[in-house]
Amino acid sequence: MRISTPEFIALMAMLVATVAISIDAMLPALPNIAAQLTPERPNNVQLILSTFIIGMSAGTLIAGPLSDSFGRKTVIYWGAGLYILASIICIFASNLETMIIARLCQGFGAAAPRVVSQALIRDLYSGRQMARISSFVMIIFSIVPALAPLLGAGLISIFAWQSIFVIFVIFSALSTTWTGLRIQEPLAPEQRIPFRREAFQTALAEIFSLGMVRMSMLTMVFAYAMLFLSILMVQQIFDQFYNRADSFPRWFALVAGLSASASFLNSMIVTRLGMRRLISAALRIQIVWSLGMQLIVSIFILFFTSGACTVIGEKINKTTYIKQLVVDQNE
Repeated sequence: MRISTPEFIALMAMLVATVAISIDAMLPALPNIAAQLTPERPNNVQLILSTFIIGMSAGTLIAGPLSDSFGRKTVIYWGAGLYILASIICIFASNLETMIIARLCQGFGAAAPRVVSQALIRDLYSGRQMARISSFVMIIFSIVPALAPLLGAGLISIFAWQSIFVIFVIFSALSTTWTGLRIQEPLAPEQRIPFRREAFQTALAEIFSLGMVRMSMLTMVFAYAMLFLSILMVQQIFDQFYNRADSFPRWFALVAGLSASASFLNSMIVTRLGMRRLISAALRIQIVWSLGMQLIVSIFILFFTSGACTVIGEKINKTTYIKQLVVDQNE
């Protein structure tokens, strides 16, 4: 029986969400992990997030070509196997170095379901219908960042932080089993491209020779850089700057909920406006909004500093006047 479109969307969202849950569920647990694995240098615990992203980036580079050579489902199995093995190592990690290496491997494995899910969408859909399916996938996927920190906070309030990695194992096993049972391999053996270094290099050269591809990749690099930089810093900002570590999962869920709303709106209008027009408009709005926020902060700092200088100047004048009076009286 062929998989239905709603079930396909749910499955693809689950595969893509492997990355999100692996990052966002960890955020509330970072102080606990730091206290146990690196109490002398608690800021080093951020490496748990950054190394996962590095591993995911490296895996993203080769997961696509591998799926073209060995089939979509095979690469998902390989990635899930590495992800589950790395998660088990994280459970028993006794030092930060072991945790970092395991997280690097975990990110590398998580790249497979994320990349191959996009390939599966392209295999079965095209054009604006493909964009609409991708938007629906992102809507469901956007719910994960809202729930993952709440899940992580709930787990560490009852169990140890290692329980989060147990959930990672279960999540990956379920999504992989679902894929194996319900997805038919779309890439026939005669359509597969042998994985050779020369062919890989030729394909990369061909891709980077296209101006539109280079511009699109550069745009995505900056967009994801903003996203991941925010994720890496947000927990420490709420914890150390605002002293709101306990309420952080709820605030993060609110932001993720707004993102999910934007994804839903995108799915409604992408078929009318087209992908390029919609992306261009969204980026322009983001630039104007970011500059506006920077301007507001700069004006606040300017007026705050001016006010402080005025008060300090008055104090200096009064001090100088009093000192002069004392000198005159002594004379």
